[in-house]
Amino acid sequence: MTPTGCRLLFSAILLAVIARPPTHHSDPLTGMPFVLIDAGEFTMGTPEAEPKREAQERQHHVRLTHPFYLGVHEVTQGEWMRVMGINPSHFAACGADCPVERVSYLDVERFMARLNRLSRWPGFRLPTEAEWEYACRASGTKAFGDAASLGTDAANFDGRYPYAGAPPGRYRATTTPVGTFSPNRWGLFDMSGNVWEWTADWHSPYQADEATDPLGLCRSPYKVIRGGSWYFGADSARCGVRYTHRPQDRGFSLGVRLAHDAK
Repeated sequence: MTPTGCRLLFSAILLAVIARPPTHHSDPLTGMPFVLIDAGEFTMGTPEAEPKREAQERQHHVRLTHPFYLGVHEVTQGEWMRVMGINPSHFAACGADCPVERVSYLDVERFMARLNRLSRWPGFRLPTEAEWEYACRASGTKAFGDAASLGTDAANFDGRYPYAGAPPGRYRATTTPVGTFSPNRWGLFDMSGNVWEWTADWHSPYQADEATDPLGLCRSPYKVIRGGSWYFGADSARCGVRYTHRPQDRGFSLGVRLAHDAK
């Protein structure tokens, strides 16, 4: 290769490196860590043979055309306190490293609005339902991403209600500190269990066999929540489960994980 060709190749590589956002980022105000989720394609929904599957989990092909950041863990009580000055959690005694809960979708909107005003890294939002499931699966195709079943040594759910023939496990009757269990292959903790997580979508049927950057915008009284919780059995923690609550609802198993645009 000629010297000119080498310079052009080096310039192209350098531009590609510069253009790619960093793989990890932390919010300067709260210290909340985020990991970069690359754009990609996946099969959203669950196969008909998956135990506990519901009809609304119909499989379809989804393309996500933009990378985004997703919280490494659920928003903690300490992070919520640093922004809002109060801790609404039922399990406040669990500590600052436990997920905030008893927060409604409307509470979360206020939290994000204030965080976006105060932080030097504005752009916080909720993940779409498709982004959430894509990150939960982390390239896996089984009920729990890489795993066909789940034990209470791997996630915080009500182990009295195991999944698909698995033995019963623990019922902790409380949340656990974020990072207690191993992350998925993309470095995300508690995508299954601990607290339900609000998403940006209004609940609506999946509309097409293929979708690009989908977002549920239909007129619906319910918002989609994902991931299961300490209060629900293992089947609720499957990656493809769709559960709902009204935006004004609060509960001791309702929490949140934030997303952020990658620019």
